Amino acid sequence: MARSEVNRSTEMEVFVRVVETGGLSSAARALRITPSAVSKLIGRLEARLGARLLNRSTRKLQLTPEGAAFYARSAQVLADIDEAEREVTAGAAPRGRVRVNSVVDLGRNLLLPLVPSFLAAHPDVTLDLVLTDQVVDLLDERADVAIRVGSLRSSSLTARKLGQSRAVVVASPGYLARRGTPTRLEDLAQHHQMDFTFTRSVRNWPFKLESGEVVYLPGVGGVQLGDGESVRRLALEGAGLARLSVFSAADDIKTGRLVPVLEAFNPGDVLEVHVVFLGQGGHLPARVRAFIDYLAENMRLPTWSPDA
Repeated sequence: MARSEVNRSTEMEVFVRVVETGGLSSAARALRITPSAVSKLIGRLEARLGARLLNRSTRKLQLTPEGAAFYARSAQVLADIDEAEREVTAGAAPRGRVRVNSVVDLGRNLLLPLVPSFLAAHPDVTLDLVLTDQVVDLLDERADVAIRVGSLRSSSLTARKLGQSRAVVVASPGYLARRGTPTRLEDLAQHHQMDFTFTRSVRNWPFKLESGEVVYLPGVGGVQLGDGESVRRLALEGAGLARLSVFSAADDIKTGRLVPVLEAFNPGDVLEVHVVFLGQGGHLPARVRAFIDYLAENMRLPTWSPDA
């Protein structure tokens, strides 16, 4: 049977009702159709999927492993449909789950502190937060929004800028006391430089020469990590030099826990912070739009300037 000829949402609804009511007859009563109609529909569904979903006996129905997996996904799809219908109703308040993906350091330091006030303002919204520095596919991860740092790849995603931050090379006072403070680019050969393991990371650090030319120098020794927050924490422990975004290192610099070095060679490159999502603003679910608007209005990236 061609997919266009199958009302899959109806199949899901009947199957979910059978599972939740515990029988064909009880599902038929709830749906106001005959038990034979329910039985035929379940049979057609299993035939189309090529898998048995229910083991039937005279006393009870039992889900097969395939049936259990199909039930879980079907129940979620039907819940999403109900939510979508509620949200397109004029004046509907934000309601439901918002799945959020964020880079680790920004997520821990800037996003998590906003969560309590957001939930207080929107008590019918639930947040599902995942912090990772790996770039994920929103569709594959079933995420509604993602907060990303750096240049955006060309895609079907819509982006809203939250701010920007330049990068700075830093180290702990203890590390500099042991190894010396680099003042020339040649000094880098005597230092450990911490870097990132993920493939989107630029392996070489940029520096601006007196002539204005920007050169990219490879790191020496040290350690590689999978997220910016871990790099910051190891820098605080004195493991080596780190090149961090100012929004990540600003508070540590201001309190003296980290010391900027080689600022005379800082190229001033800027890392932009965006919230990205699928769809256009006018067609977003109310729950997603409320979350994005809240971020844009309340997230403030920490700043630091060598002239401050």
